[in-house]
Amino acid sequence: MSEILIDKAVDVRDDEKLEESSLNSYLSKFIDYDTNNFKILQFPSGFSNLTYLIKSGDQDFVLRRPPHGAKIKSGHDMNREFKVLTSLKEIYNKSPNPIHYCENEDIIGSEFYIMERLEGLILRGTNYKSIIKKTSDYIGLSKEFVQTFVDLHKIDINESGLIDFGNPEGYNTRQVKGWSKRYLNSKTEEISEINFVIMWLNDNIVQSRFESLIHNDFKYDNLVLDPLSLNVISVLDWEMSTIGDPFMDLGTSLAYWIQNDDPDFIKSIHLNITSEKGNPSRGEILKLYQNNFGHEIDNIVFYFTYGLFKIAVIVQQIYFRYKNGLTKDTRFKDLDKVVKAYGKMAKQSIQKNKIECLF
Repeated sequence: MSEILIDKAVDVRDDEKLEESSLNSYLSKFIDYDTNNFKILQFPSGFSNLTYLIKSGDQDFVLRRPPHGAKIKSGHDMNREFKVLTSLKEIYNKSPNPIHYCENEDIIGSEFYIMERLEGLILRGTNYKSIIKKTSDYIGLSKEFVQTFVDLHKIDINESGLIDFGNPEGYNTRQVKGWSKRYLNSKTEEISEINFVIMWLNDNIVQSRFESLIHNDFKYDNLVLDPLSLNVISVLDWEMSTIGDPFMDLGTSLAYWIQNDDPDFIKSIHLNITSEKGNPSRGEILKLYQNNFGHEIDNIVFYFTYGLFKIAVIVQQIYFRYKNGLTKDTRFKDLDKVVKAYGKMAKQSIQKNKIECLF
C-alpha cells in the first residue's frame, strides 16, 4: 500500500500542539509502550475534532480531542464517542477499537480519548484519482457505502446497550430547533436563503417512524477502505452519533452527495468526490438505500433539506471560530461561501420539491 495514498500524519500545527511530556507521563500509566520513543504528529485533514498520531517505536495510537474555541460541546463530546465505540466493539466490526478516555482537561487542555490506529485508504479530494482507476469502480464503491450505512442503521439498539444513548421521541423536532439555535448563535451575517430554510424546516417537521443508531456524519472521508477491494474496513468520527430517525442520517449523507450535474458553485466546494462522472445520483443512492433498508421514504425533501441545513450550520460554526480568532487555520477563511452555497441549494430543493436537478 503506497504511503502516498494512506492518510499521512505531519508535524502538528503551531496553534494545535499538545503538551508532550504531560501526555506521555499520563498515558504511560494506562498503556504499555516505550515512553522514551514518544512522538506526536497530526492528521491535517478534517474540519472538526482534532486527530493526532501517537508514535512509540513500532506502536501507533490515535488521539482525538475537541477543536480549540469550540462553542458546542455536544458536537465534540469525546466521552460520548468513546462510549459508542466501546458499545460497538463486540457487535459491529466496522468501528475502531477504543483504548482509553481521559476527562482530566489538565493533561492537554481538554478531554480526549485514545483508539487504535487503522491503516487503509480514505478518499479525499486530493487522492481519489490515484485510488479509483476506472469509472466503474464508483458503482461498486457506492453499493458498499450504502450497505455499510444500512447495516449501521439495522444494529439492534437493545442488544448493543445503546438504547439509552439518545431519546428518539421527538428527535426530529429537537434536531431542527437545535440546529436553528446553533446557527443563530454562530451567525456572522444575514443570509436570506438560510433564513428561508429555517422557517420552512420548523414549519414542516416530519416525525420519525424508526429508531436506529445513527452516525450523523456518514460520508466517504469518514470511511477507511481496504486498498485492494475498496471495501469498508471501518467507520470513523462517531462524536455526533445517537439514537434517532435513520432517515435524518440519510438526509445528511445525501446532502454531502454532490453530483455531476449540480451547479459549479456547489461542486467547487470539493467536500466530496461524488461529483465525478460515474457516480450514481442522489436519487439512485436513495433508491439503493430504500431497497436495502426495506422501506420507502416519504417526505425525502424534508430530510434532504435538513441535511443541507445541518452541514451549513456545521460549516458556519467553524467559520465563526476563524472569524473570531479562535483558530488560525487558513483553510477556514472562505467557509462563509460554503454556507451560502448550501443555503441556496436547500431553498431550491424546497421550491422544486425534489433532491436532484435543482437548477
